[in-house]
Amino acid sequence: MEIDAIGRVLVEVTIENLKDLWEAESGYQSDDDVRRLTVSNALVDTGATTLSLPTTLIQQLGLKQRLQRRVTTSTGGATVAMYDAVRLTIHGRECTVDVMEVLENVPVLVGQVPLELLDFVIDPRRQRLMGNPEHGGEHMLELY
Repeated sequence: MEIDAIGRVLVEVTIENLKDLWEAESGYQSDDDVRRLTVSNALVDTGATTLSLPTTLIQQLGLKQRLQRRVTTSTGGATVAMYDAVRLTIHGRECTVDVMEVLENVPVLVGQVPLELLDFVIDPRRQRLMGNPEHGGEHMLELY
């Protein structure tokens, strides 16, 4: 994880095609054939909702579009494409999350939903991603 010149939190993420993972676990394909990618500079964006990927990365992962969703942006409302769920891994923690398509000039965005599922928070003092201190830094999910 690193912090760029203007204080944004950047993390390394691994993103894997969930369908490929299931097929590999079932013996229908080799683990080597699972489509996955590692991005070293994903932007942690608590203003975003989910995991957002540029079109090129969505195509590399072989994801299928599932639906369109209305979104609110800094420039107003829009409609975006939502794609198959993927397995997202950050600092050894993993979750399953849907993918939202963004323009090519937008970085990979890790939004609030994956942060909640992975039990990470941003440490504003050090501008870094860390395990939720309310859980002693341990990966926990709240059931209430």
